Order: sequence, then C-alpha cells, then structure tokens
Amino acid sequence: MRKVLTKSFFNRPTLVVTEKLLGKFLVRRKGKKEESYMITEVEAYDGFKDKASHGSRGKNKRSEMMFGPPGYWFVYLTYGMYWMMNVVTGAKGYPAAVLIRGVSEISGPGKLTRNLKIDKKLNNKLISKKNGLWIEDRGVRIKKFKRTPRIGIDFAGPYWAKRKYRFLLVEVD
Repeated sequence: MRKVLTKSFFNRPTLVVTEKLLGKFLVRRKGKKEESYMITEVEAYDGFKDKASHGSRGKNKRSEMMFGPPGYWFVYLTYGMYWMMNVVTGAKGYPAAVLIRGVSEISGPGKLTRNLKIDKKLNNKLISKKNGLWIEDRGVRIKKFKRTPRIGIDFAGPYWAKRKYRFLLVEVD
C-alpha cells in the first residue's frame, strides 16, 4: 500500500500530526528516479504561545508560511547555511508546523535537506508528487516511540525548552 498524504492528514492538531508522521515515508523525485526514506524523528512547533516557534513572534516574511493552509512545505534557512524542512499543520491562520529532523538513513535536519537537495524553492509548495517531494503512508505500524525535549531551543526559556515535542521512532512491527 502506498498512499500519498493529502491536506486532510495535516489539518489536525500539530502534536497528533507529529506522532502520526513517524513511520511515514518522505519521497523525493530526482529526474525520473525516486528515493524514499522512513521518517524517524520530528519536532512540533505549535502556535502563538510556543516561544520556540517562529509563529510566536507573529506573522512576518520568514514565518508567514506557518500561518498558511495545512499540507504545504515551510522551508527556511537557519544559521545562514542549513535549510529546515517543515510541514504546515492545523487550521489556516494558526502558526504550526512539524520539523522533519531525521529519516531512516539521514540524521539531522541540515544533512537531510542537503542530501535531498531541498532549499527555498520548495517553500510554500503543496506537499505533492507534482512538486517532487511528498509523504506516503506505506502501512508501517509503530510499535514504540519516545518523546523528548526539542533540540537547540534553550532561548525559548525553561518551560518551552523542556516540552516533550520531539518524537523519535524506536520500533516498528
């Protein structure tokens, strides 16, 4: 079974989408070739109050995609050198997204985007085969996952830095 995820999958609460992305497959088309990788690590950024989220500072040029409709890519540059790839979740107007931090063969969001040749050209694009980068459900059943604090967000203060919004795949059936 290979089912491409559509907007309806992403139009749910961010923490639900975050958990449900584990075990799904990120698929990248390069020319006529497709590469696919199981999603193994993700982080939630959820709403106006989440001080680690770009959305907490309001809508601006960098964060405007977080406020967009669900099911779109939100790709931005950090530290002037790493592209971060997120999927927009929840209702339009509510700033929320899930950062894809790792897949089966690549650990780290910067390494992931570099290896898959992902940059700002995918920002604000629908998650679809048409745009060459999509997510599929292939029927993998998650046996175990764990939640931990997000990485690199101490600037958000202790409350938000300690929130267990990072999800890691531990075991599949």
